[in-house]
Amino acid sequence: MQPILVLVHSPSVGPSTWNPVAEHLTARGYQVRVPSLLHVGAGEAPFWPRAAEAVRADLRDIPRGRPLVLAAHSNAGLLLPAIRSGLDHPVTGSVFVDAALPARTGPTPVAPPELLEFLRPMAVNGTLPRWTDWWDEADIAPMFTGPAMRRKVVAEQPRLPLAYYEQRIPVPDGWDDHPCSYLLFSPPYEDVATDARERGWRTAHLPGEHLHQIVDPVGTAQQLLELTVGEA
Repeated sequence: MQPILVLVHSPSVGPSTWNPVAEHLTARGYQVRVPSLLHVGAGEAPFWPRAAEAVRADLRDIPRGRPLVLAAHSNAGLLLPAIRSGLDHPVTGSVFVDAALPARTGPTPVAPPELLEFLRPMAVNGTLPRWTDWWDEADIAPMFTGPAMRRKVVAEQPRLPLAYYEQRIPVPDGWDDHPCSYLLFSPPYEDVATDARERGWRTAHLPGEHLHQIVDPVGTAQQLLELTVGEA
């Protein structure tokens, strides 16, 4: 039975960062879901249960026996164990796409101390600017194919509370009861890809910037298929 591909975006951005890949996979005959995590940062901490519930709710109409493939981008990688543990469906593969990895044991801090030190001065009444406003223009511009895609991604971004990055996300035992793999895009995640390789996971490299899935959705889709369903 062909799995449904569930593309999980970082809560720092929005579903449009996965939509081009979803469109290509759909055109190839795959069923795809892109759950929205745009409201994960609403309300009080902890925030991770809302992410797990958003994915679970999006898949509520899928028969429980239908297998899933999960693909998590950026800091959604830290949410993937909680998401997987909250699902009733069999998961046949998970791909971490230029993503942070959950701790091998114990809860995972969303942000390391150096990132929190960078973020805290930006917060106004506990709320951060949009993710693309954290960085210099020279860092952000190369991530986009053009002005239209940039406007779409930027307009969709939530302004997350600083507390989102201060939380620790549990890593339930047995979450990795299926093959996991890693797709590397950008140089800042090379050490993370090495960690994935040391865990015994399959890894692949598609060189690009951190949002490379919107620049090369065809190549990204192909890598996801090769890592999970074996389609070359």
